[in-house]
Amino acid sequence: MNGSLHSSPNVVDIRLKRGPAGLGFNIVGGVDQQYVVNDNGIYVSKIKEDGAAALDGRLQEGDKILAINGVKLEDRTHKHVVELFRTAGEDVELRVLKKLPHHMNGPTGSQPEHEPSVSSLGVLAALAGVAAIFAFIYMRNLRRHL
Repeated sequence: MNGSLHSSPNVVDIRLKRGPAGLGFNIVGGVDQQYVVNDNGIYVSKIKEDGAAALDGRLQEGDKILAINGVKLEDRTHKHVVELFRTAGEDVELRVLKKLPHHMNGPTGSQPEHEPSVSSLGVLAALAGVAAIFAFIYMRNLRRHL
């Protein structure tokens, strides 16, 4: 493949040998089914367990497929790309833009889900304070009735 198609350290060429279940991954995207806003690209949506892609290990969900056997996938319908894959032969060469890891200062929603907005210690401190106030009021009222 020529180097004019996204020369970047995140672009890799992956050669897969078609197995009994095909290449072992699903795709989304195309000009008629945009997966990413303002991007007509083709993306890997699922890697099938024990398929050719899973056994190879380099193709990952979220990777963007730039070309198949030297044919660029820009501005193509999903159906056309599926047909390119079906007729690609037994040995298939993919040019892939690897999915970039999320950064903490990235867009909304890229923050890890396990980070709580209120710390657990803060909640415990508030509960302890409320319990202390109720205990004080209870004891004060108890002494008045004795």
